[in-house]
Amino acid sequence: MKFYISATGIKKVTISNPGGGNGKGGGGGCAAARRFSGRTLLLLLLVLAIVLPFVFVWFAFLVLESASGCDSPLDCMGLRLFSGGDTSLKISEELTRALVEETGQDGNGIGKKGSLESFDELVKEMTLKRRDIKAFASVTKKLLLQMERKVQSAKHHELVYWHLASHGIPKSLHCLSLRLTEEYSVNAMARARLPPPESVSRLTDPSYHHVVILTDNVLAASVVISSTVQNAVDPDKFVFHVVTDKKTYTPMHAWFAMNSASSPVVEVKGLHQYDWPQEVNVRVKEMLEIHRMIWRRHYQNLKDSDYSFVEGTDEQSLQALNPSCLALLNHLRIYIPMLFPELNKIVLLDDDVVVQRDLSSLWETDLNGNVVGAVVDSWCGNNCCPGRKHKDYFNFSHPVISSNLRQDDCAWLSGMNVFDLKAWRQTNITEAYSSWLRLSVSSGLQLWQPGALPPTLLAFKGLTQSLDPSWHVAGLGSRSVKSPEEILKSAAVLHFSGPAKPWLEISNPVVRSLWYRYVNSSNIFVRKRKIMN
Repeated sequence: MKFYISATGIKKVTISNPGGGNGKGGGGGCAAARRFSGRTLLLLLLVLAIVLPFVFVWFAFLVLESASGCDSPLDCMGLRLFSGGDTSLKISEELTRALVEETGQDGNGIGKKGSLESFDELVKEMTLKRRDIKAFASVTKKLLLQMERKVQSAKHHELVYWHLASHGIPKSLHCLSLRLTEEYSVNAMARARLPPPESVSRLTDPSYHHVVILTDNVLAASVVISSTVQNAVDPDKFVFHVVTDKKTYTPMHAWFAMNSASSPVVEVKGLHQYDWPQEVNVRVKEMLEIHRMIWRRHYQNLKDSDYSFVEGTDEQSLQALNPSCLALLNHLRIYIPMLFPELNKIVLLDDDVVVQRDLSSLWETDLNGNVVGAVVDSWCGNNCCPGRKHKDYFNFSHPVISSNLRQDDCAWLSGMNVFDLKAWRQTNITEAYSSWLRLSVSSGLQLWQPGALPPTLLAFKGLTQSLDPSWHVAGLGSRSVKSPEEILKSAAVLHFSGPAKPWLEISNPVVRSLWYRYVNSSNIFVRKRKIMN
Protein backbone atom coordinates (compact mmCIF):
# COMPACT_ATOMS: atom_id res chain seq x y z
CA MET A 1 0.00 0.00 0.00
CA LYS A 2 1.33 3.37 -0.98
CA PHE A 3 0.34 6.89 0.14
CA TYR A 4 0.70 9.92 -2.12
CA ILE A 5 0.69 13.35 -0.58
CA SER A 6 0.73 16.47 -2.70
CA ALA A 7 3.31 19.11 -1.89
CA THR A 8 0.81 21.98 -2.24
CA GLY A 9 -1.33 20.76 0.60
CA ILE A 10 -3.64 17.98 1.55
CA LYS A 11 -6.01 18.24 -1.32
CA LYS A 12 -6.10 14.63 -2.35
CA VAL A 13 -5.34 11.30 -0.71
CA THR A 14 -4.69 8.29 -2.94
CA ILE A 15 -4.59 4.75 -1.66
CA SER A 16 -3.43 2.14 -4.13
CA ASN A 17 -2.80 -1.58 -4.06
CA PRO A 18 -0.27 -2.64 -6.67
CA GLY A 19 -0.68 -6.33 -6.07
CA GLY A 20 -4.43 -6.39 -6.53
CA GLY A 21 -5.37 -8.58 -9.57
CA ASN A 22 -7.70 -11.48 -9.70
CA GLY A 23 -6.58 -13.14 -6.52
CA LYS A 24 -4.40 -15.82 -8.17
CA GLY A 25 -1.19 -14.09 -7.50
CA GLY A 26 0.12 -12.59 -10.70
CA GLY A 27 -0.05 -9.18 -11.53
CA GLY A 28 -1.48 -7.55 -14.60
CA GLY A 29 -4.79 -6.21 -13.14
CA CYS A 30 -5.45 -2.51 -12.74
CA ALA A 31 -5.27 -1.11 -9.26
CA ALA A 32 -8.64 -0.01 -7.96
CA ALA A 33 -8.42 3.42 -6.53
CA ARG A 34 -10.79 4.91 -4.02
CA ARG A 35 -10.70 8.61 -3.61
CA PHE A 36 -12.66 10.77 -1.14
CA SER A 37 -12.92 14.47 -1.94
CA GLY A 38 -13.00 16.88 0.99
CA ARG A 39 -15.53 19.03 -0.86
CA THR A 40 -17.90 16.04 -1.21
CA LEU A 41 -17.61 15.26 2.48
CA LEU A 42 -18.40 18.85 3.39
CA LEU A 43 -21.46 18.86 1.13
CA LEU A 44 -22.72 15.63 2.69
CA LEU A 45 -22.45 17.08 6.20
CA LEU A 46 -24.32 20.18 5.10
CA VAL A 47 -27.23 18.14 3.65
CA LEU A 48 -27.50 16.06 6.81
CA ALA A 49 -27.61 19.22 8.92
CA ILE A 50 -30.56 20.45 6.91
CA VAL A 51 -32.51 17.20 6.61
CA LEU A 52 -32.14 15.77 10.11
CA PRO A 53 -34.29 18.45 11.87
CA PHE A 54 -37.14 17.75 9.46
CA VAL A 55 -36.82 14.02 10.07
CA PHE A 56 -36.94 14.65 13.79
CA VAL A 57 -40.10 16.79 13.51
CA TRP A 58 -41.78 14.22 11.27
CA PHE A 59 -41.01 11.41 13.70
CA ALA A 60 -42.31 13.50 16.64
CA PHE A 61 -45.52 14.17 14.73
CA LEU A 62 -46.02 10.44 14.17
CA VAL A 63 -45.51 9.76 17.86
CA LEU A 64 -48.14 12.34 18.83
CA GLU A 65 -50.59 11.11 16.20
CA SER A 66 -50.24 7.55 17.39
CA ALA A 67 -51.83 8.51 20.73
CA SER A 68 -55.26 8.79 19.09
CA GLY A 69 -55.03 7.10 15.71
CA CYS A 70 -52.61 4.16 15.95
CA ASP A 71 -51.81 1.35 18.31
CA SER A 72 -48.13 2.38 18.42
CA PRO A 73 -45.70 4.87 16.84
CA LEU A 74 -44.22 2.08 14.76
CA ASP A 75 -47.69 1.26 13.48
CA CYS A 76 -48.16 4.82 12.27
CA MET A 77 -44.69 4.81 10.71
CA GLY A 78 -45.47 1.58 8.96
CA LEU A 79 -48.71 3.01 7.57
CA ARG A 80 -46.91 6.12 6.35
CA LEU A 81 -43.97 4.39 4.86
CA PHE A 82 -45.48 1.29 3.32
CA SER A 83 -49.11 2.10 2.55
CA GLY A 84 -48.33 5.60 1.35
CA GLY A 85 -51.49 7.14 2.93
CA ASP A 86 -52.72 8.64 6.20
CA THR A 87 -54.63 6.97 9.02
CA SER A 88 -57.95 8.80 8.52
CA LEU A 89 -59.44 5.91 6.55
CA LYS A 90 -58.54 3.41 9.23
CA ILE A 91 -59.87 5.68 11.96
CA SER A 92 -63.13 6.15 10.05
CA GLU A 93 -63.55 2.40 9.60
CA GLU A 94 -62.83 1.69 13.26
CA LEU A 95 -65.21 4.44 14.40
CA THR A 96 -67.99 3.18 12.13
CA ARG A 97 -67.51 -0.38 13.36
CA ALA A 98 -67.53 0.74 16.97
CA LEU A 99 -70.70 2.79 16.49
CA VAL A 100 -72.46 -0.17 14.85
CA GLU A 101 -71.42 -2.46 17.69
CA GLU A 102 -72.52 0.12 20.24
CA THR A 103 -75.92 0.47 18.57
CA GLY A 104 -76.46 -3.26 18.69
CA GLN A 105 -75.30 -3.68 22.27
CA ASP A 106 -76.71 -0.61 24.02
CA GLY A 107 -79.44 1.21 22.15
CA ASN A 108 -81.20 2.34 25.30
CA GLY A 109 -78.34 3.90 27.18
CA ILE A 110 -80.05 7.25 27.39
CA GLY A 111 -80.37 9.13 30.61
CA LYS A 112 -78.16 6.80 32.65
CA LYS A 113 -76.44 8.09 35.74
CA GLY A 114 -73.22 9.84 34.85
CA SER A 115 -74.16 10.40 31.24
CA LEU A 116 -72.63 13.44 29.58
CA GLU A 117 -74.71 16.53 29.02
CA SER A 118 -72.70 18.45 26.42
CA PHE A 119 -70.03 18.12 23.76
CA ASP A 120 -67.55 20.01 25.96
CA GLU A 121 -67.93 17.36 28.64
CA LEU A 122 -67.37 14.67 26.03
CA VAL A 123 -64.09 16.27 24.91
CA LYS A 124 -62.95 16.64 28.51
CA GLU A 125 -63.82 13.04 29.28
CA MET A 126 -61.94 11.67 26.27
CA THR A 127 -58.89 13.89 26.88
CA LEU A 128 -58.40 13.16 30.56
CA LYS A 129 -59.10 9.42 30.54
CA ARG A 130 -57.41 8.64 27.22
CA ARG A 131 -60.32 6.55 25.99
CA ASP A 132 -59.93 4.24 23.01
CA ILE A 133 -62.07 4.60 19.91
CA LYS A 134 -64.68 2.07 21.07
CA ALA A 135 -65.25 3.95 24.30
CA PHE A 136 -65.47 7.17 22.32
CA ALA A 137 -68.14 5.63 20.06
CA SER A 138 -70.11 4.40 23.08
CA VAL A 139 -70.15 7.76 24.82
CA THR A 140 -70.87 9.65 21.58
CA LYS A 141 -73.80 7.37 20.76
CA LYS A 142 -75.40 7.93 24.15
CA LEU A 143 -74.85 11.68 23.94
CA LEU A 144 -76.43 11.94 20.48
CA LEU A 145 -79.44 9.85 21.46
CA GLN A 146 -79.91 11.93 24.57
CA MET A 147 -79.79 15.14 22.54
CA GLU A 148 -82.26 13.71 20.02
CA ARG A 149 -84.70 12.85 22.78
CA LYS A 150 -84.41 16.37 24.20
CA VAL A 151 -85.16 17.90 20.79
CA GLN A 152 -88.20 15.67 20.30
CA SER A 153 -89.43 16.48 23.80
CA ALA A 154 -89.05 20.21 23.15
CA LYS A 155 -91.02 19.96 19.90
CA HIS A 156 -93.72 17.96 21.65
CA HIS A 157 -94.06 20.47 24.50
CA GLU A 158 -94.11 23.36 22.02
CA LEU A 159 -97.06 21.74 20.23
CA VAL A 160 -98.93 21.13 23.48
CA TYR A 161 -98.39 24.72 24.65
CA TRP A 162 -99.47 26.02 21.24
CA HIS A 163 -102.76 24.17 21.56
CA LEU A 164 -103.22 25.34 25.15
CA ALA A 165 -102.80 28.93 23.92
CA SER A 166 -105.70 28.37 21.52
CA HIS A 167 -108.06 27.61 24.42
CA GLY A 168 -107.79 31.03 26.00
CA ILE A 169 -109.78 34.19 25.45
CA PRO A 170 -107.71 37.32 24.77
CA LYS A 171 -107.99 39.97 27.44
CA SER A 172 -109.13 42.52 24.86
CA LEU A 173 -112.14 40.41 23.84
CA HIS A 174 -113.04 39.69 27.44
CA CYS A 175 -112.89 43.40 28.28
CA LEU A 176 -114.99 44.20 25.20
CA SER A 177 -117.77 41.91 26.40
CA LEU A 178 -117.67 43.41 29.91
CA ARG A 179 -117.77 46.95 28.55
CA LEU A 180 -120.72 46.16 26.29
CA THR A 181 -122.55 44.50 29.18
CA GLU A 182 -122.10 47.68 31.20
CA GLU A 183 -123.30 49.73 28.25
CA TYR A 184 -126.42 47.57 27.98
CA SER A 185 -127.35 48.42 31.54
CA VAL A 186 -126.82 52.20 31.32
CA ASN A 187 -127.51 53.03 27.67
CA ALA A 188 -131.04 52.83 26.31
CA MET A 189 -129.73 52.67 22.75
CA ALA A 190 -127.88 49.45 23.61
CA ARG A 191 -131.19 47.94 24.69
CA ALA A 192 -133.05 48.97 21.52
CA ARG A 193 -135.25 46.30 19.94
CA LEU A 194 -133.59 44.04 17.39
CA PRO A 195 -134.61 44.12 14.66
CA PRO A 196 -136.61 47.36 14.49
CA PRO A 197 -140.40 46.85 14.47
CA GLU A 198 -140.68 47.67 10.79
CA SER A 199 -138.28 44.80 9.93
CA VAL A 200 -139.73 42.07 12.13
CA SER A 201 -141.74 40.58 9.26
CA ARG A 202 -138.52 39.79 7.38
CA LEU A 203 -137.46 37.29 10.05
CA THR A 204 -139.75 34.64 8.58
CA ASP A 205 -140.11 35.88 5.00
CA PRO A 206 -138.80 33.11 2.65
CA SER A 207 -138.00 35.64 -0.07
CA TYR A 208 -135.02 36.91 1.97
CA HIS A 209 -131.63 35.27 2.41
CA HIS A 210 -131.50 33.96 5.96
CA VAL A 211 -128.06 33.48 7.54
CA VAL A 212 -127.73 31.66 10.90
CA ILE A 213 -124.75 32.14 13.23
CA LEU A 214 -124.40 30.24 16.53
CA THR A 215 -121.71 31.95 18.60
CA ASP A 216 -120.68 33.45 21.93
CA ASN A 217 -117.98 35.68 20.38
CA VAL A 218 -119.19 39.25 19.80
CA LEU A 219 -116.28 40.41 17.65
CA ALA A 220 -116.32 37.25 15.52
CA ALA A 221 -120.06 37.57 14.85
CA SER A 222 -119.58 41.20 13.82
CA VAL A 223 -116.87 40.22 11.31
CA VAL A 224 -119.05 37.51 9.75
CA ILE A 225 -121.97 39.90 9.27
CA SER A 226 -119.82 42.85 8.21
CA SER A 227 -117.93 40.85 5.57
CA THR A 228 -121.15 39.33 4.22
CA VAL A 229 -122.86 42.71 3.89
CA GLN A 230 -119.85 44.49 2.36
CA ASN A 231 -119.50 41.86 -0.36
CA ALA A 232 -123.20 41.43 -1.08
CA VAL A 233 -124.67 42.70 -4.34
CA ASP A 234 -127.96 43.47 -2.54
CA PRO A 235 -127.34 43.76 1.23
CA ASP A 236 -131.01 44.49 1.94
CA LYS A 237 -131.89 40.91 0.94
CA PHE A 238 -129.97 39.43 3.88
CA VAL A 239 -131.41 38.65 7.30
CA PHE A 240 -129.04 37.50 10.06
CA HIS A 241 -130.09 35.30 12.97
CA VAL A 242 -127.51 35.27 15.79
CA VAL A 243 -128.08 32.61 18.46
CA THR A 244 -125.97 32.91 21.61
CA ASP A 245 -125.95 31.79 25.23
CA LYS A 246 -127.38 33.65 28.21
CA LYS A 247 -123.99 34.96 29.32
CA THR A 248 -123.21 36.60 25.97
CA TYR A 249 -126.71 37.80 25.13
CA THR A 250 -126.44 41.30 26.60
CA PRO A 251 -123.05 42.28 25.05
CA MET A 252 -124.10 40.74 21.73
CA HIS A 253 -127.39 42.66 21.74
CA ALA A 254 -125.65 45.90 22.76
CA TRP A 255 -123.12 45.63 19.93
CA PHE A 256 -125.63 45.18 17.12
CA ALA A 257 -128.08 47.67 18.62
CA MET A 258 -125.43 50.40 18.61
CA ASN A 259 -123.95 49.35 15.24
CA SER A 260 -127.21 48.80 13.38
CA ALA A 261 -125.94 50.60 10.27
CA SER A 262 -123.68 47.64 9.47
CA SER A 263 -126.62 45.42 8.56
CA PRO A 264 -130.26 46.01 7.70
CA VAL A 265 -131.75 43.18 9.79
CA VAL A 266 -130.04 41.36 12.66
CA GLU A 267 -131.85 39.22 15.20
CA VAL A 268 -130.04 38.36 18.43
CA LYS A 269 -131.62 35.61 20.47
CA GLY A 270 -130.40 33.84 23.61
CA LEU A 271 -130.95 30.18 24.32
CA HIS A 272 -132.82 31.14 27.48
CA GLN A 273 -135.45 32.79 25.29
CA TYR A 274 -136.48 29.52 23.60
CA ASP A 275 -139.40 27.63 25.04
CA TRP A 276 -138.75 24.02 24.11
CA PRO A 277 -140.77 21.00 25.16
CA GLN A 278 -139.46 18.99 28.09
CA GLU A 279 -138.72 16.08 25.77
CA VAL A 280 -136.30 18.18 23.75
CA ASN A 281 -134.57 19.46 26.88
CA VAL A 282 -134.02 15.88 28.04
CA ARG A 283 -132.57 14.85 24.67
CA VAL A 284 -130.24 17.86 24.60
CA LYS A 285 -129.02 17.07 28.11
CA GLU A 286 -128.43 13.43 27.15
CA MET A 287 -126.55 14.52 24.02
CA LEU A 288 -124.21 16.80 25.98
CA GLU A 289 -123.53 14.15 28.60
CA ILE A 290 -122.53 11.56 26.00
CA HIS A 291 -120.21 14.05 24.30
CA ARG A 292 -118.60 14.79 27.67
CA MET A 293 -118.07 11.07 28.26
CA ILE A 294 -116.37 10.71 24.86
CA TRP A 295 -114.20 13.75 25.59
CA ARG A 296 -113.18 12.48 29.05
CA ARG A 297 -112.26 9.06 27.66
CA HIS A 298 -110.11 10.63 24.94
CA TYR A 299 -108.42 12.88 27.49
CA GLN A 300 -107.73 9.97 29.84
CA ASN A 301 -106.20 7.92 27.03
CA LEU A 302 -103.83 10.75 26.14
CA LYS A 303 -102.97 11.29 29.80
CA ASP A 304 -102.24 7.58 30.35
CA SER A 305 -99.92 7.57 27.33
CA ASP A 306 -98.14 10.69 28.64
CA TYR A 307 -99.43 12.59 25.61
CA SER A 308 -97.51 10.38 23.19
CA PHE A 309 -99.09 10.24 19.76
CA VAL A 310 -99.05 8.05 16.73
CA GLU A 311 -96.96 9.78 14.09
CA GLY A 312 -99.02 12.31 12.16
CA THR A 313 -101.96 12.34 14.61
CA ASP A 314 -100.59 14.60 17.37
CA GLU A 315 -102.31 17.81 16.23
CA GLN A 316 -105.63 16.05 15.64
CA SER A 317 -105.50 14.40 19.07
CA LEU A 318 -104.81 17.71 20.81
CA GLN A 319 -107.42 19.59 18.80
CA ALA A 320 -110.03 17.08 19.94
CA LEU A 321 -109.43 18.30 23.50
CA ASN A 322 -110.48 21.86 22.65
CA PRO A 323 -113.28 23.05 24.97
CA SER A 324 -115.34 23.95 21.90
CA CYS A 325 -115.93 20.22 21.47
CA LEU A 326 -118.16 20.46 24.55
CA ALA A 327 -119.81 23.81 23.72
CA LEU A 328 -123.60 23.65 23.68
CA LEU A 329 -123.87 26.02 20.71
CA ASN A 330 -121.77 23.67 18.57
CA HIS A 331 -123.97 20.67 19.34
CA LEU A 332 -127.25 22.51 18.86
CA ARG A 333 -126.79 22.56 15.08
CA ILE A 334 -128.54 19.24 14.90
CA TYR A 335 -131.66 21.02 16.26
CA ILE A 336 -131.66 23.90 13.75
CA PRO A 337 -135.11 22.94 12.31
CA MET A 338 -136.51 23.39 15.82
CA LEU A 339 -134.66 26.65 16.37
CA PHE A 340 -136.21 28.14 13.21
CA PRO A 341 -139.49 26.32 12.62
CA GLU A 342 -140.77 28.94 10.14
CA LEU A 343 -137.73 28.94 7.82
CA ASN A 344 -137.27 26.58 4.88
CA LYS A 345 -133.75 27.33 3.63
CA ILE A 346 -130.80 28.84 5.44
CA VAL A 347 -127.04 29.24 5.18
CA LEU A 348 -125.21 28.32 8.37
CA LEU A 349 -121.91 30.16 8.96
CA ASP A 350 -119.41 29.50 11.72
CA ASP A 351 -118.10 32.47 13.68
CA ASP A 352 -114.52 31.89 12.48
CA VAL A 353 -115.22 32.59 8.80
CA VAL A 354 -114.87 35.67 6.66
CA VAL A 355 -116.94 36.22 3.50
CA GLN A 356 -115.24 37.56 0.35
CA ARG A 357 -117.95 37.12 -2.28
CA ASP A 358 -121.69 37.56 -2.69
CA LEU A 359 -123.50 34.54 -1.23
CA SER A 360 -126.90 35.17 -2.85
CA SER A 361 -126.62 32.32 -5.36
CA LEU A 362 -126.38 29.77 -2.54
CA TRP A 363 -130.12 30.11 -1.90
CA GLU A 364 -130.73 29.31 -5.56
CA THR A 365 -128.59 26.15 -5.46
CA ASP A 366 -130.51 22.97 -6.26
CA LEU A 367 -129.71 20.38 -3.61
CA ASN A 368 -131.40 17.62 -5.65
CA GLY A 369 -133.54 16.48 -2.77
CA ASN A 370 -130.64 16.40 -0.30
CA VAL A 371 -130.66 18.16 3.05
CA VAL A 372 -127.24 19.81 3.21
CA GLY A 373 -125.00 21.44 0.62
CA ALA A 374 -121.30 21.35 1.47
CA VAL A 375 -117.87 21.34 -0.13
CA VAL A 376 -116.66 17.76 -0.48
CA ASP A 377 -114.14 17.96 -3.31
CA SER A 378 -110.94 19.95 -3.03
CA TRP A 379 -109.24 22.60 -5.12
CA CYS A 380 -106.08 20.47 -5.06
CA GLY A 381 -107.50 17.66 -7.19
CA ASN A 382 -108.73 14.12 -6.78
CA ASN A 383 -105.97 12.88 -4.52
CA CYS A 384 -106.57 15.23 -1.60
CA CYS A 385 -109.47 16.42 0.55
CA PRO A 386 -110.60 19.96 1.41
CA GLY A 387 -110.46 19.04 5.08
CA ARG A 388 -109.94 15.62 6.58
CA LYS A 389 -110.76 12.06 5.63
CA HIS A 390 -113.13 9.78 7.50
CA LYS A 391 -110.20 7.88 8.99
CA ASP A 392 -109.15 11.07 10.81
CA TYR A 393 -112.41 11.09 12.78
CA PHE A 394 -113.48 7.46 13.14
CA ASN A 395 -112.16 4.19 14.53
CA PHE A 396 -112.30 1.88 11.52
CA SER A 397 -111.15 -1.10 13.56
CA HIS A 398 -114.69 -1.22 14.90
CA PRO A 399 -117.07 -3.14 12.59
CA VAL A 400 -119.89 -0.64 13.14
CA ILE A 401 -117.83 2.12 11.51
CA SER A 402 -116.12 0.05 8.82
CA SER A 403 -119.49 -1.26 7.63
CA ASN A 404 -120.98 2.23 7.22
CA LEU A 405 -118.12 4.42 5.94
CA ARG A 406 -115.02 4.20 3.78
CA GLN A 407 -111.94 5.46 5.56
CA ASP A 408 -110.32 7.21 2.57
CA ASP A 409 -113.45 9.19 1.60
CA CYS A 410 -113.36 12.91 2.24
CA ALA A 411 -115.50 14.32 5.03
CA TRP A 412 -117.61 17.26 3.90
CA LEU A 413 -116.68 20.65 5.31
CA SER A 414 -118.74 22.24 8.02
CA GLY A 415 -118.66 25.97 8.68
CA MET A 416 -120.40 27.15 5.49
CA ASN A 417 -123.38 24.99 4.63
CA VAL A 418 -126.73 25.34 2.89
CA PHE A 419 -129.58 23.55 4.69
CA ASP A 420 -132.98 22.70 3.24
CA LEU A 421 -134.93 22.70 6.49
CA LYS A 422 -138.11 21.62 4.77
CA ALA A 423 -136.44 18.48 3.47
CA TRP A 424 -134.75 17.97 6.85
CA ARG A 425 -138.08 17.87 8.66
CA GLN A 426 -139.19 15.05 6.37
CA THR A 427 -136.28 12.87 7.47
CA ASN A 428 -135.17 11.31 10.77
CA ILE A 429 -131.73 12.95 10.82
CA THR A 430 -132.00 14.30 14.36
CA GLU A 431 -133.23 10.95 15.65
CA ALA A 432 -130.44 9.14 13.80
CA TYR A 433 -127.92 11.47 15.42
CA SER A 434 -129.21 10.54 18.88
CA SER A 435 -129.17 6.84 17.99
CA TRP A 436 -125.53 7.02 16.95
CA LEU A 437 -124.65 8.69 20.27
CA ARG A 438 -126.34 5.90 22.23
CA LEU A 439 -124.57 3.30 20.06
CA SER A 440 -121.28 4.97 20.90
CA VAL A 441 -121.98 4.49 24.61
CA SER A 442 -122.84 0.82 24.16
CA SER A 443 -119.64 0.38 22.10
CA GLY A 444 -117.42 1.70 24.85
CA LEU A 445 -117.12 5.25 23.49
CA GLN A 446 -114.61 4.00 20.91
CA LEU A 447 -116.32 4.86 17.62
CA TRP A 448 -114.98 8.39 17.00
CA GLN A 449 -112.97 11.28 18.36
CA PRO A 450 -114.60 14.04 20.44
CA GLY A 451 -116.64 16.64 18.58
CA ALA A 452 -120.02 17.23 16.96
CA LEU A 453 -118.94 16.50 13.38
CA PRO A 454 -118.36 12.69 13.49
CA PRO A 455 -121.93 11.75 14.48
CA THR A 456 -123.20 14.48 12.14
CA LEU A 457 -121.39 12.83 9.21
CA LEU A 458 -123.10 9.55 10.07
CA ALA A 459 -126.54 11.11 10.47
CA PHE A 460 -126.33 12.98 7.14
CA LYS A 461 -124.92 10.02 5.22
CA GLY A 462 -126.42 9.94 1.71
CA LEU A 463 -128.12 13.34 2.15
CA THR A 464 -125.27 15.67 1.10
CA GLN A 465 -125.03 17.72 -2.09
CA SER A 466 -121.50 18.66 -3.19
CA LEU A 467 -120.77 22.35 -3.80
CA ASP A 468 -118.04 23.91 -5.90
CA PRO A 469 -114.73 23.97 -3.95
CA SER A 470 -114.39 27.75 -4.47
CA TRP A 471 -117.30 28.33 -2.10
CA HIS A 472 -115.40 27.25 0.99
CA VAL A 473 -111.66 27.08 1.74
CA ALA A 474 -110.87 25.76 5.23
CA GLY A 475 -107.78 25.12 7.33
CA LEU A 476 -106.64 28.72 7.82
CA GLY A 477 -106.45 28.09 11.57
CA SER A 478 -103.74 25.47 11.21
CA ARG A 479 -100.07 25.99 11.97
CA SER A 480 -99.25 26.16 8.28
CA VAL A 481 -101.66 27.34 5.57
CA LYS A 482 -101.37 25.11 2.51
CA SER A 483 -103.79 26.94 0.23
CA PRO A 484 -102.12 29.00 -2.53
CA GLU A 485 -102.61 32.75 -2.56
CA GLU A 486 -104.77 32.69 -5.72
CA ILE A 487 -107.11 30.13 -4.09
CA LEU A 488 -107.47 32.32 -1.00
CA LYS A 489 -108.29 35.37 -3.09
CA SER A 490 -110.93 33.62 -5.20
CA ALA A 491 -112.69 31.76 -2.35
CA ALA A 492 -116.15 32.94 -1.36
CA VAL A 493 -115.70 31.97 2.29
CA LEU A 494 -112.43 31.62 4.18
CA HIS A 495 -112.70 29.37 7.20
CA PHE A 496 -110.17 29.64 10.05
CA SER A 497 -110.83 26.06 11.12
CA GLY A 498 -108.20 24.83 13.55
CA PRO A 499 -106.78 26.11 16.84
CA ALA A 500 -105.23 29.35 15.51
CA LYS A 501 -108.27 31.59 15.33
CA PRO A 502 -107.65 34.99 13.73
CA TRP A 503 -108.29 36.90 16.98
CA LEU A 504 -105.51 34.96 18.78
CA GLU A 505 -101.82 35.88 18.85
CA ILE A 506 -100.87 32.40 17.61
CA SER A 507 -102.76 32.91 14.35
CA ASN A 508 -100.90 33.01 11.06
CA PRO A 509 -100.03 36.66 10.36
CA VAL A 510 -100.23 36.08 6.60
CA VAL A 511 -103.95 35.24 6.65
CA ARG A 512 -104.87 37.14 9.82
CA SER A 513 -105.11 40.38 7.83
CA LEU A 514 -107.87 38.86 5.68
CA TRP A 515 -110.02 38.74 8.81
CA TYR A 516 -108.92 41.97 10.53
CA ARG A 517 -109.84 44.17 7.60
CA TYR A 518 -113.51 43.58 8.47
CA VAL A 519 -113.13 44.54 12.15
CA ASN A 520 -114.91 47.80 12.91
CA SER A 521 -111.81 49.76 13.88
CA SER A 522 -113.79 53.00 14.11
CA ASN A 523 -115.81 51.68 17.05
CA ILE A 524 -114.81 53.41 20.28
CA PHE A 525 -114.87 50.18 22.28
CA VAL A 526 -112.60 48.43 19.78
CA ARG A 527 -110.13 51.30 19.87
CA LYS A 528 -110.02 51.52 23.65
CA ARG A 529 -109.58 47.77 24.05
CA LYS A 530 -106.69 47.93 21.54
CA ILE A 531 -108.08 44.94 19.67
CA MET A 532 -106.37 45.91 16.43
CA ASN A 533 -102.97 45.63 18.16
